[in-house]
Amino acid sequence: MEAEPARARENAGHPPEVGAALRPADPETVTYLQMTSRDQLRPGRPAAGVTLERLARGSALIRPTVTRIGAPYGWPSAGWSDDRWTAWLAEPTLRQWLVRRAGEVAGLCELKIHPADEVEIATFGLVPESVGAGLGGHALTLAVRVAWDGERPDAGPVRRVWLHTSTADHPNALHNYLNRGFQPYRTGVRRPT
Repeated sequence: MEAEPARARENAGHPPEVGAALRPADPETVTYLQMTSRDQLRPGRPAAGVTLERLARGSALIRPTVTRIGAPYGWPSAGWSDDRWTAWLAEPTLRQWLVRRAGEVAGLCELKIHPADEVEIATFGLVPESVGAGLGGHALTLAVRVAWDGERPDAGPVRRVWLHTSTADHPNALHNYLNRGFQPYRTGVRRPT
């Protein structure tokens, strides 16, 4: 699942035709979810060998991993140009982690650090061969813990972790977020352009 924040950021700053062929033809219901306390996290069932690995800014692993995760769901980033990817990877507020299972790439978590003590889970998803393997809940638990730990050298502690997802994402995405303790705070409809 690429959290809807990531879908929103992917649509920002580039012409609508980029990735347009990947967008679903039907309107999407977008659900915005948040945690306002670390104590709201309900950990997923542990999955053996699942870890997060911090990536260096601009790592060559980010683009192919996001593309593998997002292509089945029509994520606009799967069709980004080299220039768009270069700009995105240079964004100083982003932090990326690979989800690994037994050393193999299983997914990716991307956090965007916002002012006002907020961290957005901009991207979270599993590569196709890891979907359905029982590791999504644990991987999301690890990602949420990293978000709450927040690398905010010039700010206070994190007070809110949020994301959004849509009906165009994996069918279990919303269920996983709710099960981890995220609470919906807004919904909307996005129509294809």
